[in-house]
Amino acid sequence: MAYYSDLFLPENWKVFLETERSIVGLKKGSKGLAKRVDKGDIFVCYLARLSRWCGVLEVTSDLFVDSSPFSSSPDSDWHKQFPIRFQVKPVVTLKPELAVPTKDPQVWQTLSITREHDPKNRKWGGFFRGSLRTIPDEDGRFLVKLLKEQQTNPNPYPLTAKDKKQLNRTRRVRTLNRGEVEVEVSGHDDEHQEDEDSTTEQHALATVSSTDAGQMESRTSIRYQAKVAEIGVKMGFKIWIPRNDKNRVLEHVAENTHQQFLNELPLNYDDTSLQTIEQIDVLWLKGRSMTRAFEIEHTTAIYSGLLRMADLLALQPNINIRLHIVAPMDKREKVLHQIKRLVFSLLGGGPLYERCSFLPYDRIDELAQIPHLSHMSDTIIDEYAESPEV
Repeated sequence: MAYYSDLFLPENWKVFLETERSIVGLKKGSKGLAKRVDKGDIFVCYLARLSRWCGVLEVTSDLFVDSSPFSSSPDSDWHKQFPIRFQVKPVVTLKPELAVPTKDPQVWQTLSITREHDPKNRKWGGFFRGSLRTIPDEDGRFLVKLLKEQQTNPNPYPLTAKDKKQLNRTRRVRTLNRGEVEVEVSGHDDEHQEDEDSTTEQHALATVSSTDAGQMESRTSIRYQAKVAEIGVKMGFKIWIPRNDKNRVLEHVAENTHQQFLNELPLNYDDTSLQTIEQIDVLWLKGRSMTRAFEIEHTTAIYSGLLRMADLLALQPNINIRLHIVAPMDKREKVLHQIKRLVFSLLGGGPLYERCSFLPYDRIDELAQIPHLSHMSDTIIDEYAESPEV
C-alpha cells in the first residue's frame, strides 16, 4: 500500500462532498503519474489555498478515462478537465472548517515533508505542487490516523479572513467553444503585493550598482537556461536557444554537447510563428516537433515569458507542447496566479493553465543531478513541475 497526495481546490472539494464520493478525477497530464497507483493505495486529500488536510480515500479500481459529469448539475462542464479517474472508497471526508491545517504545530513537527522547513519560508510548499506526490509511509500513517480521529472527535479550525478570501479568489467563465474555464481575477491587493515584492527586491539590491545587479540577474538566468538545455540534451533532445543567448549558454555546458544545439529551427510555420518561437528561452525538439518549451524568469517581471507562451498558443492553437515557467521559488504564487489570468484563460486552443506549469530553480537543480537521465522519459519533468489547481 502506498500513500499519494490528492489536491483539491475548495470549490472542487465542495462538489466532491455533494456527490457519492466514489470517484476522483485528475488532469490529463497526470496520466503518467497515475499509472503507478494500485488498488488499495491511499489518497490523502489536501485543500489547496487553505493548506489543510481534508480527507482519506482508498483506491478501489484501476485507472480509467472518463469525461462524464461528477454531478447532475447542467451548469458546469469543468469535469472535462479531469478525465483521469479512479473509483475510491471514502474513509474520511472533512468540511474546510474541520480540515486540519498543515501549520498546526503537531502536524508540522511530525511530518517529514515539513518539519525541516521554516513555516515562514515559502519553500516549504515545494511538496504540495500537485496531486499524486508520493507521501512517505510514516507520514501517510500519521495523517490517516490524525484525520480519522478528527472525523470521530472533530476539533474545529475556524476559517480566517484570509482563508475566506482564498475561497473566493478564482472564478469560472463560460466560453463559446471551450465551455467553462478557470480564471484568476486580480484586485488591488494583488497589485499592491506585486509592488511590495518589487520594492523588497530593489532594497535587496540597493548595496550594488544597477549595472552590477543587472549582470547578476543575467548570469543567473543564463545559468538556468543552460541547465534546462543540458537536461534536455541528456534526454536525447535537440536544443534551441535564441541567437542572442546561445554563445553565453554554450559557455556553461559541456563542449561535447554543443552539436545538440540547433542553428536553425526545423519547423514549417509561417514567419510570424517562427519569429515568436525563436524568442523562447529553451526549446526541446525531437525531429521536426517541439516537445517542451521553457521560459526563464529571474526578475519580478514574469509577464514576458507568459506572453510569449500565450502568443505561441494563439498562433498555433493545435500545437502539442508542454510549457514551463522556470523561476525562483519565491515567484511561485505570482507565476501560478498569473498563468490563470483572464486573458490567458480565453485562448482559442484552450486556457494556458492546461499546458503551462511552474518549475522552481531548486527542482531544476534536482533534475540536473539525476543519474541516467538518458534512460528516462521527459514526463519526469511533470513530477517536478507544479500546475495551477483547477
